[in-house]
Amino acid sequence: MEIALRYGMNPHQKKAKIYSTGTVPIKILNGDASYINFLDALNAFQLVRELRRCIGQPSAASFKHVSPAGAAIYSPLSESLVKSYFVEGLELSPLATAYARARGADRMSSFGDCAAFSDRVDVTVANLLKKEVSDIIVAPGYDEDALTLLKKKKNGKYLIIEIDPDYIPDPIETRSVFGITMEQDRNDVEISEELFKNIVTTQQIIPDNAKRDLLVALITLKYTQSNSVCFALDGQTIGVGAGQQSRIHCTRLAAGKADNWWLRQHPIVHQMDFRAGISRSEVNNAIDGWINEDFTLAEEKQWTQYFNVVPDRLTKTEKQNWLRGLKDVSYVSDAFLPFRDNIDRAAQSGVRYLVQTGNSLRDDQVIEAANENGMVMANSGIRLFHH
Repeated sequence: MEIALRYGMNPHQKKAKIYSTGTVPIKILNGDASYINFLDALNAFQLVRELRRCIGQPSAASFKHVSPAGAAIYSPLSESLVKSYFVEGLELSPLATAYARARGADRMSSFGDCAAFSDRVDVTVANLLKKEVSDIIVAPGYDEDALTLLKKKKNGKYLIIEIDPDYIPDPIETRSVFGITMEQDRNDVEISEELFKNIVTTQQIIPDNAKRDLLVALITLKYTQSNSVCFALDGQTIGVGAGQQSRIHCTRLAAGKADNWWLRQHPIVHQMDFRAGISRSEVNNAIDGWINEDFTLAEEKQWTQYFNVVPDRLTKTEKQNWLRGLKDVSYVSDAFLPFRDNIDRAAQSGVRYLVQTGNSLRDDQVIEAANENGMVMANSGIRLFHH
């Protein structure tokens, strides 16, 4: 069985299709797919399916360019997160709440995402997606009223994929690059709390909520382009650093996103007064512009026009004071941490619990850094590279 695609990795790569000698476990219910659409959809669904099976809660992910911008399981939203995620007044099922969390982890990166769901999509999910810029959805099923709403997105061109949740792929996977076929065992390593047992720090106790967050982060990294690290809190990712050649750059990237996530919950942000008629994307740009200071004058002129009144910026001290409230964060690396700089940067963003592969040449220095920062660190003994 095969499905023709609009094009391959780029529009000029015209001859593109997906196929299997066996059963293809997917149906396109609406729209036309490209090569990247399926890379996102297949990786994203594996992530949410594994979260569901591991933790037992409805799960969702927001995928962009074959890495998650955010992933989450269901956990009730605080009033602050309801405002930060733009879901005030919306009825949200547990599945819709999981997606609000996944998308809210990094709203700028989630623009035009692949939305993935572990469970059958209901109308509250569809109503939430109706308000967001999204290019594709993948789920094991759709309620009829939800499907009707989703088919109206993007002027009827929204890509809707249904996938068999019980599909089991062959244990051997192949890939062709430059005319050469490579083959390997599929990465079916089981992510569980067993990976937290080898605790190497002075502090030894990992509470249940942190174990949940570490599981969310580990499963997220299993489907994230390496090198990668993940910050997680309250059942969701809050910062993913993916595809960097240096691990410290991954950590800085993810930590910056985690800081941004926390700063977006500042009371001043919730009180911002925006002009009538501007889009959610413009609101996002204005908030991020207000939080950050690395914008050009031209960019600043662009986002300041979205306010009725531009609020005063937080001072450096005010930012630092607010960021001290970000605590008990979980941090996971997809491979060993080669230097202590990752630990020291993670500590600045509230990291308390940490899982890494371990067995590097400088393990003693990394453990020392974790102890100095009062962290609980486990060496998992597994690597989760994904390319």
